[in-house]
Amino acid sequence: MSFTLGQKQLDSIENVLQQDLIDNGVRCVFLIDMAGNIVANLDSGEKQHDIYSLAALAAGNFGAVSAMAKIIGENEFSLLFHKGKKENIHFNKITTEFLLITIFGNDISLGFLRLKVSESVEQLKNQLEALLAQ
Repeated sequence: MSFTLGQKQLDSIENVLQQDLIDNGVRCVFLIDMAGNIVANLDSGEKQHDIYSLAALAAGNFGAVSAMAKIIGENEFSLLFHKGKKENIHFNKITTEFLLITIFGNDISLGFLRLKVSESVEQLKNQLEALLAQ
């Protein structure tokens, strides 16, 4: 699916990510399409990640997990979480076309992160669905 994202829409998306996630302690957050293309990217400046590789791998990982879900009779798994010693990564499907990737440290609880991501996803979903409807 093709879409055009104007500066006003990008600013609005980045504002949601900044206020809901980065300002609450998330280290890095990026919005990608299911092909692994980066739509928006913000970070706390604390660490630098190779987000281009992460985006491509995240899209592939989400696709593989979606196939596994179908094998066991689930329509999909809408979110994924991987816990590390120092950093964790959380994947959340926003629409059929977009995925939100969040990298956070152990100083943020998974429950708190899921709450903030859920709030962000609702706002982003509304914005992206309006964009795709054009």
